[in-house]
Amino acid sequence: MAEPATALDSKELRRRSRKAKVVTPPGPRLRVPKPIRRLQRQAPMYAIQGISSLSTRLREATGREVIDMARVMEVIQFLYQQRELARRGADYAVDDFGFDAQWTESLLPLFKLMYRDYWRVETTGIENVPATGRALLVANHSGVLPWDGTMIKTAIFAEHPEPRHVRALVASLFMGMPVLSWFLRRTGQTVGHPDDTRRLLERDELVLVFPEGVKGTGKPFKDRYRLRRFGRGGFVATAIRTGAPIIPVSVVGSEEIYPMIADAAPVAKFFGLPYFPITPTWPWLGILGMIPLPSKWRIQFHPPVRTELFHAASADDQHLVMTVADEVRNTIQNGIYDNLKLRRGVFV
Repeated sequence: MAEPATALDSKELRRRSRKAKVVTPPGPRLRVPKPIRRLQRQAPMYAIQGISSLSTRLREATGREVIDMARVMEVIQFLYQQRELARRGADYAVDDFGFDAQWTESLLPLFKLMYRDYWRVETTGIENVPATGRALLVANHSGVLPWDGTMIKTAIFAEHPEPRHVRALVASLFMGMPVLSWFLRRTGQTVGHPDDTRRLLERDELVLVFPEGVKGTGKPFKDRYRLRRFGRGGFVATAIRTGAPIIPVSVVGSEEIYPMIADAAPVAKFFGLPYFPITPTWPWLGILGMIPLPSKWRIQFHPPVRTELFHAASADDQHLVMTVADEVRNTIQNGIYDNLKLRRGVFV
């Protein structure tokens, strides 16, 4: 009777041994040699030194600047800032509009490259933008996509002695798009509503508004540089109520980045868009057709309209509001004509 019991015990032992977890002792940890770790830390510095040496040799050989070290350093700074921002995790501050100033400033090297090297923007009248305090920037709007707003914001950071953030007002249509709305809010934009405009101005911010709205960005190429109506002048009423000076801004160059030769209205209606542009490159080249053309830009900031000279109750005087709105519109339109004369060519 003992043998069956012994056999059962042996089977049970084998079953349990198969189920038992085998623990392998940890092996020795592989350590990177100290000289290699030092090389990893110093690699960026060696790379900069190598590029600088190559730049010097090319300049001596060709007699001109082939590699712009200032631009190289901006790219390196951008990469470094992105790495540092990735490390902060969820520990960062935004205002009640969702604006992340630190993240926005990290993108400036890329926008400055477009500002200086791609569109070669010439800016005048930057001294008319106040270094402190509130102001309402009012500009013409064009170009299918709102690159004009991006370049105005970049101009104040690139040219102004006291760089400041500009908060642009955007059509509610774009603030409803999943990814785009996040990016716009993160970089300081908000819905073009009088309440939001007033709140920003009362915080002494620079606010950028485009009274033409989507009618400006969606106008055909044959109507380029002809301003649309400025609505009922709501921006003037808001400026008067907050005592913010109005600074007209004329932009030349944005009309040619996406020459809109037609509007596919049925397609636009299907997607719920105000227009569906047909350009020489879009939609024929697919995603490549979204690359803007390298036109030559000029941006002019005009002297301010002193709305603080009006009594706050004047904001309800529609005749006064429309008179000031027309004055601002005429200033922008004349500035466009003047800058078109100064531009030697569309792409020159």
